[in-house]
Amino acid sequence: MTLFITFISGILMGITTAPIGAWFFGWIALAPLWILVIQQEKLLNKFLLGLIWGIGYHGFALFWITGVHPMTWLGVPWLVSLAIALFCWIFITLWGAILVAIWAVLFGWLIPVYFSEKISSLIRILLGVSLWCCLEKIWSSGNLWWTSLAFTQSPNNLVILHLGQLSGPITITAAIVTVNALFGEAFIQGKPHKKPNNSKQLNPFIKPQLLIINYSLLIIDYSFFFPIIALIFFHIIGFSLYNTPLNSEPEAALKIGIIQGNIPNEIKLNSQGWYRALEGYTQGYKKLAEQKVDAVLTPETALPFLWTNQNNRRFFSFYQAILEKGVVAWVGGYGKQDNNLTNSLFTIDKTGEIFSRYDKIKLVPLGEYIPFNEVIGKLIDRLSPLDANLVPGKTNQIFDTPFGKAIVGICYDSAFSEVFQRQTLAGGEFILTAANNAHYSSIMPAQHHAQDIMRAIENDRWAVRATNTGYSGIVDPHGRTIWLSSINNYEIYTTMIYRRNTQTLYVKLGDWLTPLLFVGGALTKIIFWIFLGSRKYWK
Repeated sequence: MTLFITFISGILMGITTAPIGAWFFGWIALAPLWILVIQQEKLLNKFLLGLIWGIGYHGFALFWITGVHPMTWLGVPWLVSLAIALFCWIFITLWGAILVAIWAVLFGWLIPVYFSEKISSLIRILLGVSLWCCLEKIWSSGNLWWTSLAFTQSPNNLVILHLGQLSGPITITAAIVTVNALFGEAFIQGKPHKKPNNSKQLNPFIKPQLLIINYSLLIIDYSFFFPIIALIFFHIIGFSLYNTPLNSEPEAALKIGIIQGNIPNEIKLNSQGWYRALEGYTQGYKKLAEQKVDAVLTPETALPFLWTNQNNRRFFSFYQAILEKGVVAWVGGYGKQDNNLTNSLFTIDKTGEIFSRYDKIKLVPLGEYIPFNEVIGKLIDRLSPLDANLVPGKTNQIFDTPFGKAIVGICYDSAFSEVFQRQTLAGGEFILTAANNAHYSSIMPAQHHAQDIMRAIENDRWAVRATNTGYSGIVDPHGRTIWLSSINNYEIYTTMIYRRNTQTLYVKLGDWLTPLLFVGGALTKIIFWIFLGSRKYWK
């Protein structure tokens, strides 16, 4: 029963993500895990609690991964395709769940047991928040990253998302864990029964009903107001940032056109798809040029050709349209790096020359590269129809345009805030993102849009997003969606955005909060270890 309660609380955290967006559950759904980890003595049971909660959260939020099935268009048999989709979903779910399990074990091991209840609560909150943020930071440095706790508030709670302007998404994560921890500690402080001795220690796996009874009594305890006050406090800070005027200057305006080509993956890389792409993007470009746009943005690999080969592109109708209309185009295609390919976005100026190029940094595991290729590369087929390997771009890229520097993210890049922060610090004035979400169900494009909203707010920039099949969109610096396309339709759209040169605290300093929490948590634990022998700190 206790494991069931833990699983359900994980599910509640999962439904906070787009497209359901029940963000309010994010402020209470972690509290049951917090309580149970503290109550449980055995580290193995703490591990299981964290694992089950993580499976509930990440498994529900990432279920869209199974949308890669069927992959028969890649020549993969139907049953094999199903097995691959399930394996990817289960593996990535467990990857995130194990992180929660590790947190539960370390938290349970580090929390004090010899101090007065109030002192213990304060130490637990500091250690629990610090540990969660440090583990998320480690997790985000890898290539399987998507569902941070901060992500639970996007796209609906724009006020709290503005905390990302302080120290990135980890600020929102810290706020969520803090409020959940305060709810958990309020329950512990408000429980009516005394703590039993070791021989009769409450086992939550046997008596979970006590958890529900005690939680209902929480409302009459004064400590219940602390998490409410903290929740209001964090939203007040976010609201003050949300109300900052944009003050868009007319001379900073750019009129941008977007083309959503809607080329199904099944035909994207064969002759039928190439013809349809050239026709659709060429006609869309011409229509947008007639509307006097400054530039046109296309999706990730919109025209899947090697654009660094001038002899190839001069035969493309899209290229000829650029020469005819003289409007800058940001074209998704492939670049060359040694003997490998890059997933790239090119600035093609009015003369048809490549003005700048950005190579995708965060490649999709299995889809665009094989992890540990030397070991398992010969055992599995790469889930990509390309004949050459894709390689990631360099982390220090600068994307110049005829209108100033831009901040670029291609597809999976959107999940990694530091990719955008670095480009903004280098002088980027507006965000361009290009994606192809046609591999998955409509849940994934909704979550991808939620990621771009977070990046727009953190960097205080207008964001223009072009996708193959949806959702394409426009987001202002406060995260408000100005326009969002429909799904699985061909669309063109024009919009006005504004270049900005502001710098949020996050842009200037990056993630300064995680190191601060780590040092604070470590020092706190060391100090109380030193004074552990002093009777005045004992219960």
